[in-house]
Amino acid sequence: MGLIAAFENFMTWIGKTEKIVYADIIKYAPPVAKLAEMIFPQFATEIAAGTSTVLDATTLIQNAVLMVEQKYAASGAATGTGAQKSAEVLTLTSAAVTSLLAAAGVTGATPAYIQGIITAVVSVLNVTAAPPAA
Repeated sequence: MGLIAAFENFMTWIGKTEKIVYADIIKYAPPVAKLAEMIFPQFATEIAAGTSTVLDATTLIQNAVLMVEQKYAASGAATGTGAQKSAEVLTLTSAAVTSLLAAAGVTGATPAYIQGIITAVVSVLNVTAAPPAA
C-alpha cells in the first residue's frame, strides 16, 4: 500500500472510531494556537502570550468542530453530512465567536466570515494525520 493510500486523516479517524471519548480526541488535535496564528497572523504576539481573544474564538470553534464530528460519528452519520455539521458548528459558536473577535478588534464578523474560520479549521483537521493505532 502506498503512502498516500495509507494516510488516514484526523477527521476520518474520528468518524471510524465512534466510541472514542472527547478527551482522547482533543489530546490528538492540532495545537489551537498554531491554528489561531495561521488564521489571525496579525495577533501572533498576543496568541503566543495566550492573551488574545482570537485564541479563545479559535479554541471554541475547534472544540465545536470536534464535538459535532464525534456526535455524527456516534450516530453512524459521519460521512456525507459536512454541510449539516458546519451549520451546526456555526449555530453553536456564532454569538460567542463574534463577541470574542470584537473584543480583539475584529469587527464585522458576519456568519460568512465565521463560516470561513470553521472551514479553515476543518481543512487543517482534514489534513492532520490520525494518531497511531493503539
